[in-house]
Parts: sequence; C-alpha cells; structure tokens
Amino acid sequence: MSAAKIKKGDKVVVLSGKDKGKHGVVTAAMPKTGKVIVSGINMMTRHKKASQTNPQGGLERIEAAMFVCKVAIEDPTTGKPTRIGFKINEDGSKVRIAKRSGATIDG
Repeated sequence: MSAAKIKKGDKVVVLSGKDKGKHGVVTAAMPKTGKVIVSGINMMTRHKKASQTNPQGGLERIEAAMFVCKVAIEDPTTGKPTRIGFKINEDGSKVRIAKRSGATIDG
C-alpha cells in the first residue's frame, strides 16, 4: 500500500476545470476511487422533490467529487501548487514535504 499524498484536511489548489486556480480544503478523500471532495469547489445543483422533512423542495447545491489528479497541495510557504515528496525524520517518522520549497506539510 502506498502512502496517501492528499489527505482529509489538506489545503489544495485546483489545477484544471471550471474552478481552476481556486483554493479549498479537502473534506473527504476516497483513495479507492481516486477522488476527493473539496469545500466550495466543483459545486453541483440537485433538484430536490418536496418531502415531509423538506416541504418546500427546490434546488440543493452540493460539492461533487473530483479526480485527485486535478488538485495539488498548496505550498505552506508560497501558497502555490506543489508536488509532494516523503522524508524520514531523525525519530524515524515519515513526513510529507513540499517539492517546491522543501517545507514539511505534516509533522
């Protein structure tokens, strides 16, 4: 099993599509399907029928899943998109680092 490069809670930048250049936070990561859900990005509209819990019905705006290759981690120092590398610390723990600046992303 390979290490996850993008996880829940990461700040990411959208690389392509209608929301290109926007920044957001990953709210859900689905490694089996290779998709992520980013807050406020890739919004879609669902037409909801009226029900007892929602008697008005109407339009519901939700975030749709998008492929993980369409997003990149935001560099902690510059805020630009960066690739991810891995490094072993002195204490033996594995941490993610930004290839652009060399800054650690977690840990």
